[in-house]
Amino acid sequence: MFFAIYLVLLVWVILWKLEKPWIGEAALLPHPIKLIPFVASGDAGASNPEEVLANVLFFVPFGLYLGSVARTLRWWQLTAVFLGASLVLETAQHLLSTGSFDTSDLITNTAGGLVGLGILALARRRFGARLPAIGIRISVIATAISLIAIAALIVSPLRYGPQHDVIVPRPASSADGR
Repeated sequence: MFFAIYLVLLVWVILWKLEKPWIGEAALLPHPIKLIPFVASGDAGASNPEEVLANVLFFVPFGLYLGSVARTLRWWQLTAVFLGASLVLETAQHLLSTGSFDTSDLITNTAGGLVGLGILALARRRFGARLPAIGIRISVIATAISLIAIAALIVSPLRYGPQHDVIVPRPASSADGR
């Protein structure tokens, strides 16, 4: 149940930045894809360090939860799940025009999932058989704090406007084919 709540919150944070769900005017129209990670390229600027850190932190719980519920999967299979989930979210963000597709996000989201797996492995070594009980308590507290923070954000007077659609202007073709 907590994993499902986390996944819903993750989708909401990534696609709509905790705003009311919307679809951009440029949805399904061509707009830039940032293929070169972390550095400025084409129309996209360099990755913001705070955004990089946030992407890692948002996916740490994914590693914790998935590592707990899919114990038979190897680390590289879990890595593929983190990368696949990130790819789906980045693609949805691009198609809905709620953000841009950025390979930096694929890397940092996957790294966050791996950090979560690492924390889980360390906790298993440290706490052994007591880990499930401790993990449930931590999950309840973290989920409650997340829901309280989101509720506070929703009722706060601060409002952020949606990202402006990103459309790359195409040069007009001339009638004589030049």
